[in-house]
Amino acid sequence: MGKTHERIEGRLRAFIEDQPIFFTATAPLAGDGTINLSPKGLRGSWAVLDERTVAYLDFAGSNAETIAHLRENGRITLMWCAFQGPPNIVRVHGRGEPVFRDDPRWPHLVGHFPDIDTGRHGLRAIIVVRADVIRDTCGYAVPFMTYDADRDLHGKRFAREDDASLSGYFAGKEHVARSIDGLPGLPLPLPPTPAR
Repeated sequence: MGKTHERIEGRLRAFIEDQPIFFTATAPLAGDGTINLSPKGLRGSWAVLDERTVAYLDFAGSNAETIAHLRENGRITLMWCAFQGPPNIVRVHGRGEPVFRDDPRWPHLVGHFPDIDTGRHGLRAIIVVRADVIRDTCGYAVPFMTYDADRDLHGKRFAREDDASLSGYFAGKEHVARSIDGLPGLPLPLPPTPAR
């Protein structure tokens, strides 16, 4: 039923790139820490960088648990599952890191997402994940669901923010600079958005 893959290529890569949603899971090192599971949407906001590396855009939101956990320990699992077509689930278990706007890798990385207007969504980091284990499983119990379209609410909400107002928004949120468990989250104030 399940198979381990050495590389993200061929049908596996096509499957990942074609899904309208995926999920991230992270946790702090503390045994009583808060496990985080997040859905990620917006077509074009994730990319396969090479046969063992994927990345996704981390947009404005009301917390930064994934960033905090990655800064502490780097552990992350990404999961894509088929809600249409043949059943399939793909998981990438690996090590991730948030790349912030002032990182010299930023301009190169953001170039992997040509279909996204990053200024409309309050882009705060690019999460880069290097795979340790790549597995697919059957997904026989995953229901059929229809994808209609991406919601436009996120873009409408954050398109009116500039770097200063976005930093102010984040500063007003309880779990952006620090996680639920008190770990360092998003560095504030945000570095300015690099020119493209």
